Amino acid sequence: MNLLKALTTVSGMTLVSRILGFLREAIISHTFGASAATDAFFTAFKLPNLLRRIFAEGAFSQAFVPVLAEYKSQRDESETRLLVARVTGTLAFALFIVTAIGMLAAPAVIYMTAPGFSKNADKFALACDMLRVTFPYILLISLSSLAGSILNTYNKFSIPAFTPTLLNISLILFSVWLAPYFDPPAMALAWGVLVGGVAQLFFQLPYLRQIGMLPRPRLGLKDEAVMRILKKMGPAVLGVSVAQVSLIINTMLASLLPDGSISWMNYADRLMEFPTGVLGVALGTILLPSLSKHHASNNTEEYSRLLDWGLRLCLLLSVPAMCALAVLSEPLIGTLFVHGKFSAYDMQMTQRALIAYSVGLLGLISIKILAPGFYARGDTKTPVRIGMVTLGLTQVMNVIFMFIIPLQHAGLALSIGIASCFNAGMLYLRSRQQGFYMPRPGWRKFLAKVCAASLVMAGLCYWTAQQLGGWTQAAALTRAWQLTAVVALGAASYFVMLLAMGVRPRQFARKEQ
Repeated sequence: MNLLKALTTVSGMTLVSRILGFLREAIISHTFGASAATDAFFTAFKLPNLLRRIFAEGAFSQAFVPVLAEYKSQRDESETRLLVARVTGTLAFALFIVTAIGMLAAPAVIYMTAPGFSKNADKFALACDMLRVTFPYILLISLSSLAGSILNTYNKFSIPAFTPTLLNISLILFSVWLAPYFDPPAMALAWGVLVGGVAQLFFQLPYLRQIGMLPRPRLGLKDEAVMRILKKMGPAVLGVSVAQVSLIINTMLASLLPDGSISWMNYADRLMEFPTGVLGVALGTILLPSLSKHHASNNTEEYSRLLDWGLRLCLLLSVPAMCALAVLSEPLIGTLFVHGKFSAYDMQMTQRALIAYSVGLLGLISIKILAPGFYARGDTKTPVRIGMVTLGLTQVMNVIFMFIIPLQHAGLALSIGIASCFNAGMLYLRSRQQGFYMPRPGWRKFLAKVCAASLVMAGLCYWTAQQLGGWTQAAALTRAWQLTAVVALGAASYFVMLLAMGVRPRQFARKEQ
């Protein structure tokens, strides 16, 4: 398997999903603006989405994929199928209980996570209603993520990478055509999430059947492998929860700020998720199965080489992305979101959050590569310890940036950005100390070349964007063409500079058996 080709495939599918995600956010901002209703939706959607990251894409996949890779390489197909059946049944049973509790306790959950909503009875009631509709998403998307983990282990990367587009399509359809049939119209967004979750799960089932991994679910609490996964999940849940708890705390703090604060942070976060998903999530997706395989075969040299390959790609693409998000914050937000009810003031507030978030982009993407280096070895405790320290640091910075230096919602975003860099740095140091990662020669020269090319790109993008202007007044199509031209010019200048300094694509080619 050509890992660079696999990365390109996954990144390409993720790119489609992220573009549809931008279209989705643009339509939501155009239709509903940044208001109490959108604050209620983003809060209601964030809670099951965070639980999905904890139980499915986060802790569960980190514990499940290494065991599945072991069974795939060392056991016969019938044993592997039985493992999948028991894991599926156990996960579905646990998440059904979590979903039922979440729906019944919706008022208490909203009060705990967004206490500021209690000052507005209508806003609080709407958030509760939306949460009851969106909470089953955790059950649906967790099973969908389980299906994706299985397909990824069997090198079927494109299907799970494409699946998230179905949620975006569902939300777009409900926003554009079905919103007038709901009271209030924003309630359509919650139902769009539910339908999107159903679509994502059922889309992958035929592909599981093709590889013979669609057995009837069974409860497997006494199964040795299932218990091993559950034991690994314990520390992993805690580790993944640290980042998610930080986001929940930020939502709580933002709920105390003026209406629109949660929405401004959400729109900025959507822009951050573009490079994080296209590169970070894609790299993490293809690295974990390969790292697990090398660990199972005790091939420490290839393990280190694979991590080094991932980190170099991370640096190559995340540094220019970080610069571009900062210098093109106004063109990006003005083009994508300033329509309909989304005002110029909303743009300024979202821009502040985006610039603050961009500080941590390199850290966010690096974590997606470094963390699998621990998980593939069965070490979930080290990321937990680092995460706990990071959580404490984030809250200290929240106090500083909200009350001592009153940056309001931008301060919350800046805390997350700085903390992400700290987290990545600590993971890097621990990987070196434990000896499973040794950087290959040439890192200093490579870093210097990437930084030099990124500075040239940033300067050119900033100057061109300032010359064009009109990012809030010009027609939507004009803004779109201008932004496309600026981004294309910046990307071309970056890669031309790298080529001039001797960086070649073939240097990143890598094949796995």
